[in-house]
Amino acid sequence: MHISKKITNKKIKIITHNGDFHADEIFAVAVVTLFLGDTPYKIIRSRDIKIISQGDFVVDVGDVYNSAKNKFDHHQTINNNIRANGIPYASFGLVWKKFGVKLSGSKYAANVIEKRLVLPIDAVDNGVDVFSKTVKDIVPYTIHNILKIFCPIEKEKITEQKFNIAFKKMVKLAQKILLYEIQQARNENKHRKYIEQAYQRAKDKRIIIINGDYLYREIITRFKEPLFIVKPDKNNDQWKVRVIRDNPYSSFENRKDLPQNWAGKRDAELVKETGVKDAIFCHKNLFVAVAKSKEGAIELAKQAVENNEV
Repeated sequence: MHISKKITNKKIKIITHNGDFHADEIFAVAVVTLFLGDTPYKIIRSRDIKIISQGDFVVDVGDVYNSAKNKFDHHQTINNNIRANGIPYASFGLVWKKFGVKLSGSKYAANVIEKRLVLPIDAVDNGVDVFSKTVKDIVPYTIHNILKIFCPIEKEKITEQKFNIAFKKMVKLAQKILLYEIQQARNENKHRKYIEQAYQRAKDKRIIIINGDYLYREIITRFKEPLFIVKPDKNNDQWKVRVIRDNPYSSFENRKDLPQNWAGKRDAELVKETGVKDAIFCHKNLFVAVAKSKEGAIELAKQAVENNEV
């Protein structure tokens, strides 16, 4: 990564607020540090105006948003930095907006990470609900919970130093998460063309056949017709029929279930139900079935498509 030559001759100061830390500024600082690469930097946690004014990057503090000057606060009384979907930008989103494409390598990858990681964190930090409860008193255990649990607690004497040490550890964790998410998004981008071509090749658009271990879940949901995907199992020589979900990372609702009479059946029982000689297994929750051959998996998918159970 490259930064302005004006600041490469000194240790870069990254300023954020002290006290309790949250996913928002942890990930914002992680983005900045990854962008800086090998450039030396120092993370300073303070609310002192004089210290803040000396920062090369100021995140989640200072009451100023100025992307050109690397000031990324979102706590202004009047905050017009709101996305079209209604979710306001938090500091993570503001930093990602500037550095996301450069860091991830493409607009596609940056948009994937924006949707998957940045938007949920920004929403929670701004008090916007993005989940609906279906079970009373049960809520998702999110990245916010994971990071916040590492804040120092009252069982020992809390000091500024302990907060700072814990914060820097969480930044390191956030860096690793971002790097893995970036690699995943890049791989998805590489696989996108293949999945789109598989869709175009399909005679029956309800069944998509792929011949390798490709990332397909988010790509395939952009098409309305697919109900099932037939693919090889990456761990052995078997083939799978997997259901398509509109929200593959946040919902267990299938576009169409596998037939109910297949639920939990294995080997001879499943062969008897389907007539597919190499059928091996169907999950009891009807989202995946397995056969020994590609042909067997395709036949299972065809039967599932034509099944009229409600």
